[in-house]
Amino acid sequence: MSIAEELERLQSLRERGAISDEEFARAKAQVLGASAAGRNGTHDTFLHRLARSRNDRLIGGVCGGLGHSTGLPSWAWRVIFCLTLLYFGAGLLIYLLLWIFLPQEP
Repeated sequence: MSIAEELERLQSLRERGAISDEEFARAKAQVLGASAAGRNGTHDTFLHRLARSRNDRLIGGVCGGLGHSTGLPSWAWRVIFCLTLLYFGAGLLIYLLLWIFLPQEP
């Protein structure tokens, strides 16, 4: 639902008396605040949290970083990359791309 549609929905609720003027003002501020946060880049998504680990690393820190960002331990990520290595080197290619493109954690 777009911002304009959400604001129209809130306005119709206010006109019908389903929400008070105070509730309308709070909901409107929340909708507009959420859209401003999305435009300014202040949201924290999964992809923005991904980083290579400085401490939990064997080669490049990719599996340690994935383990830190997800619920899966780093050893499980290492097993996954080793198993996918058997499929025409896909695991190696993915690992190398992640090693190149993921920043190192601060």
